[in-house]
Amino acid sequence: MKTSNIGLIGLAVMGENLALNMESKGFIVSVYNRTAPGEEGVVDRFVSGRGNDKNFIGAHTIQEFVESIERPRKIMLMVKAGAPVDELMAQLIPYLSPGDVIIDGGNSDFHDTERRVKEMEARGMYFVGTGISGGEIGALYGPSVMPGGSPAAWPLVKDVLQSIAAKLDDGTPCCQWIGPGGAGHFVKMVHNGIEYGDMQLISEAYSLLKNRLDLDNEALAHIFEDWNTGELDSYLIGITADILRFKDEAGEGYLLDKILDAAGQKGTGKWSAIAAMDENDPLTLITEAVYARMLSSRQEERRKARTLYAVDNGELIGNCPLSTNEVRLGLYAAKLVSYAQGFSLLRQASKRYDWQLDYGTIAKIWRKGCIIRSVFLEKITQAYEKNRDLENLLFDEFFIQKIESSLLAWRQVVAEGALHGVALPAMSSGLSYFDGLSAPHSAANLIQAQRDYFGAHTYERVDSERGKFFHTNWTGEGGKTVSGTYNV
Repeated sequence: MKTSNIGLIGLAVMGENLALNMESKGFIVSVYNRTAPGEEGVVDRFVSGRGNDKNFIGAHTIQEFVESIERPRKIMLMVKAGAPVDELMAQLIPYLSPGDVIIDGGNSDFHDTERRVKEMEARGMYFVGTGISGGEIGALYGPSVMPGGSPAAWPLVKDVLQSIAAKLDDGTPCCQWIGPGGAGHFVKMVHNGIEYGDMQLISEAYSLLKNRLDLDNEALAHIFEDWNTGELDSYLIGITADILRFKDEAGEGYLLDKILDAAGQKGTGKWSAIAAMDENDPLTLITEAVYARMLSSRQEERRKARTLYAVDNGELIGNCPLSTNEVRLGLYAAKLVSYAQGFSLLRQASKRYDWQLDYGTIAKIWRKGCIIRSVFLEKITQAYEKNRDLENLLFDEFFIQKIESSLLAWRQVVAEGALHGVALPAMSSGLSYFDGLSAPHSAANLIQAQRDYFGAHTYERVDSERGKFFHTNWTGEGGKTVSGTYNV
């Protein structure tokens, strides 16, 4: 009986393209698809269609699928995150053997991955939670791959995962072992959070250029195309130029102008914000990008607000538009902060879960294949090669120099938005984060005084060592009892 090197379940866009990618690298691939009403024949259509005359083994039952794969079995799941993964695992496990590996290539919650690793290892099997970024084209020709989970599984899956991954110019695969437990899916989650920030920042730059400089789509496309040849060179900037130029095939004009301004989301950006709160890490810019998508979807409320506050801010304030170069610098500076916040969250989680993440390697495998690939990721790798324990990327010499040279333009951009009613939640949040991080004194002493006043939460003093707490009877009517130790 002919056997395959690896099995893949889930023949939607990503799964189908990954299967084709695997086969093109010399692997025999078993394929199976969960069948829902009206979806019968998915496997046969794939094998006789895009998979025709290629090394695929189509299976129609879980047992047939598992038995068609050589041992130790490697099975990749490309299905919706959550319950579907657990349901498939429950169906697979009775047919698996010790040493077999399940690879979850979806956008799963890293907590679920942590649990599944333990459940599989208790059975003598392995689980790998693998973040995959690159979309449909990346899946077919080479994505960025972020595997983590059971360390003993890495030698078993390394060949196939590194073979299908994008390659740097020197041939290095954009796939390296991330760490144990849920590390791989956590890193993919933060990748997606940074992606949210990038997309929001680009949309804000587009909004400024369109609304304040009154540029048409062709002029805007030319600007983004030009930006993509310099330090803003990135996948998202590049496709923005393409999108701006794309004509509406169903009618006249540009397609972008006919797309409703209501952004969707699948949850990974929100998970990043929640994780940051769990780690007490201020992921402000990325969180604002998530909130901006939520607000964009409230179409009825926005229309009502516009009728209640229909003022022309341009007439009220005057008309002194920015230059395109100032917008570019503001976008670049805010983008640096977005990445700095993302890597700060990775650092905090790595310490909590003892993942020992290699931040320079993470930046390196994001340089090709993935959605947030950009030219300055190499600078992030270099920053961590110089200092493995760097607390914040904004403390690196490259970041310092770039922020300082862009800061005035960044402030002007944010002020322009505020004065003329152009919403810039991510750019302004990033600037506030920078100002808060670099401020010699904040106003948090007043907040802590208020907490002690009404709740006896105590405070620390500037003229005493850290960790020593004080309480004041502010009203003369309270006592000496405090609520407990104040945690910074």
